[in-house]
Amino acid sequence: MRIGELARRAGVTTKTVRYYESLELITPARLPNGYRDYSEHDVRLVREVRALSELGLRVEQTRPFLECLAAGREHADDCPAALAGYQQAITDLNARIEALTTRRDILVHHLRQAAYRGSTLSEPFEERTVVHDPTKLPADLPVPYDDGAADHLPGRAVPSLRLPSTAGDMIDLAELGRDGRSILYCYPLTGRPDADLPEGWDAIPGARGCTPEACGFRDHHEELREAGVSGVFGLSSQDTDYQREVVDRLSLPFAMLSDTGFRLADALDLPTFHAGGSRLYKRLTLVIRDGRIEHVFYPIFPPDRHARQVLGWLHDTLGD
Repeated sequence: MRIGELARRAGVTTKTVRYYESLELITPARLPNGYRDYSEHDVRLVREVRALSELGLRVEQTRPFLECLAAGREHADDCPAALAGYQQAITDLNARIEALTTRRDILVHHLRQAAYRGSTLSEPFEERTVVHDPTKLPADLPVPYDDGAADHLPGRAVPSLRLPSTAGDMIDLAELGRDGRSILYCYPLTGRPDADLPEGWDAIPGARGCTPEACGFRDHHEELREAGVSGVFGLSSQDTDYQREVVDRLSLPFAMLSDTGFRLADALDLPTFHAGGSRLYKRLTLVIRDGRIEHVFYPIFPPDRHARQVLGWLHDTLGD
């Protein structure tokens, strides 16, 4: 057969076939007119080289396998030299993996230095492989729908619950909104640049986006205060130490409240969900005035624009 047919049947280019010939991995016969004449055996050899190359073997490392076939063995790895070829390829891959792992760890170290530069945290967190950037939202996130789980909240009195804050004090939720409106936004889980999110996180409607949401409230904090907000608070089921890292890293000008026991969720029947084996708050925001819920934002999407949404509502309310 001609070189074009061989290349088509073996799934390679004619240039690749000529390269294999230059290495004498295949040696086609010559016709009287000087043309190369490739056989079925050549097709099998080229396919074998291609398959081994896809496994990570260098082209030269495939030679013992081809010699095994030339010796009449049924399989290319029936010979001791082929088994040694496998072992050498594994050794080479292990060396590459080790080098890449070292390079990755150095990059992680540099990332953590940059992310936590100027941090006041006294103890560093365990370094882990970087898997995501929590400040950015992936494209095509599923949009949460209004399931009516917050319809009962407007007008409800906020229960007297004392929760620990990242500022080091205890906040009585019933006292919120006594001196101007308070914004209490509940969120599922704030990610870190060096930690995994729960499996399938991006596929859960309304789950992703806690860090961009917090950054939005940070960036619009002064505007919210000018619009009559006396205080902004984030609330989640993570403990205070976890939340303090976020407040410190993101330079948040407001405190986070820890509700590990879901006391507020149980008292007001707030919506929650499960992910990664944990119960988490669904994202919603309460506008509290004089100890009562004046307005509820639910569902919230996209979370990175939510602070502006709250600010717009406040401006509209002030204009009424």
